[in-house]
Amino acid sequence: MTAINPERFGAEQTAPETEGPEQYTPPRSATKKLGDVDQAVSAFEGEIREFVRRDAGNQRKPRDPAPKVEASAENMNALILRVSGASMDEIDRVIAELQGVREMLRSEGERVSREISGYASLSHAAMTAMKVIGESLTQWKNAPSKTGGPRAAE
Repeated sequence: MTAINPERFGAEQTAPETEGPEQYTPPRSATKKLGDVDQAVSAFEGEIREFVRRDAGNQRKPRDPAPKVEASAENMNALILRVSGASMDEIDRVIAELQGVREMLRSEGERVSREISGYASLSHAAMTAMKVIGESLTQWKNAPSKTGGPRAAE
């Protein structure tokens, strides 16, 4: 086994200056620092005690967070219903208006279709009449005159 030499690691071997329990008491400068630390610790403990008192006081008071949450949820629901209700009413009104426009367009389409078929039949009748008139004029033109002389149009 190897022995560890404390001098090798930078440890100094010093003999205690005093013997007995005095050797374990901190020096005077350390006691001042310890006094500051004691004050800080006591102040910190006081803050912890105050925090615990406030927290315990809040626990003793009847806390009713559920109605506040429910009330705010109810308020939010009412607000959403008001906002969405107005929007839904507007959408329903627009849908009804569009359905009315669709019915009007359908009826107007049927009317225009009837008018077009009326004009088509009128146009066909006019063409037929024009053919009859044209044929009558051709026959009248080619027919011999009763006077026996040439026609005035020729």
